[in-house]
Amino acid sequence: MKTVLTIAGTDPTGGAGAQADLKTFTAHKVYGMSIITALVAQNTLGVKDIMNVTPQFLEEQFACVFEDIYPDAIKIGMVSETQLIHKIVEQLKKYDAKNIVVDPVMVSTSGSRLLEDSALTALKQELIPLSSIITPNIPEAEVLVNHPIQNKADMLKAAKEISEWYQGYILIKGGHFEECADDLLYHADEVIWLECEHIDNPNTHGSGCTLSSAIASHLALGYDIVTSVKKAKEYIIGALKDNLDLGHGSGPLNHCWNMK
Repeated sequence: MKTVLTIAGTDPTGGAGAQADLKTFTAHKVYGMSIITALVAQNTLGVKDIMNVTPQFLEEQFACVFEDIYPDAIKIGMVSETQLIHKIVEQLKKYDAKNIVVDPVMVSTSGSRLLEDSALTALKQELIPLSSIITPNIPEAEVLVNHPIQNKADMLKAAKEISEWYQGYILIKGGHFEECADDLLYHADEVIWLECEHIDNPNTHGSGCTLSSAIASHLALGYDIVTSVKKAKEYIIGALKDNLDLGHGSGPLNHCWNMK
């Protein structure tokens, strides 16, 4: 069985973070593992509090995983502190990690800020360069390029700007646009538009976590990045169309819709 590791924060309601990642791994029939970066008190309505782990405890988790069950792929989600980013980078290099998917989580679906301003530089200069692919949504891509993204032309412009300092694949997700939900996959001047109609479902809590975890799952299964992204896109569309309706805010997805 292929193995996939998530490095992320938690969600006690199970819709986002490590819990959502583990469900997604199960749905793809890969063995899921988790390294927790923070305990997050959140639900479908928002984030109430965050308690980060210490760098030492983070390192101990790395040792427990990599020295026992080495992961075939890794998804990295919420890391809010600079010192934790430094530790993750150090450990990824130490264990020569491969197939790294970075979801640059900065703001939750409910609008809560999840990344300290001081950590943005470390994210851009240290962690993102180690990844095979990054998966920012529109607001996250705007932070990375420091200007608004209002249409598909802006998405392409942003991808080109990011590619000036990052050599991996860039997946900018267009789900925040009302007219369509087209995603842009960009790498070394190669432009691939993944077209999709806008799905009328207000329950998108954890959708970014889920998509990046699905990509990591397919990378672990041996697919190339382009194929992994396309298959992950099909999976997330199915999850959105399943129309699970839980909670009082932006509800979670049914991560196991394909196992019915």
